[in-house]
Amino acid sequence: MQIIQNGYSGVSLLVDLNRDRLFTIAMIAVALGAGGWLGSFMS
Repeated sequence: MQIIQNGYSGVSLLVDLNRDRLFTIAMIAVALGAGGWLGSFMS
């Protein structure tokens, strides 16, 4: 039972790390899009 719990906590850690990475990539894409949108008004 302890092996299953340790495996689950390891998988949970991987999911948390990847979720953070995907969130960061999404925020960079949103910031670039917003910057391009605002830049289109200035040219």
